Amino acid sequence: MNKEELAYFKEKLNKIKDELLSGADKTISEMTDHNDNYPDPTDRASAESDRNFELRIRDRERKLLAKVNSALERIKDESYGICDECGDDISRARLEARPVTTLCIDCKTKQEQKEKSQAG
Repeated sequence: MNKEELAYFKEKLNKIKDELLSGADKTISEMTDHNDNYPDPTDRASAESDRNFELRIRDRERKLLAKVNSALERIKDESYGICDECGDDISRARLEARPVTTLCIDCKTKQEQKEKSQAG
């Protein structure tokens, strides 16, 4: 992968990282600023359900953030865009769709087939 492509994906990953961190900050701010004093148990339950849903989303985003940071490290050490499994280049189209990926499409397909056969 050439320097221009690496710079492009670095910018793309940093943009994703900024969006994730911004969302996390917003959630923390909303949860600490709220004075949830609901006299009606139904309203309280609904607010709690909404809060739990928001926290599940943030947990998924936390995991994605770790993958983004890992991808940025791979850009630094120049291993970004190389499949962890077979060592071949990961296609640009795949990296566009999933910039945090560590597997080429062939290896990912094999992995999914193996998981599917073990689950069945």
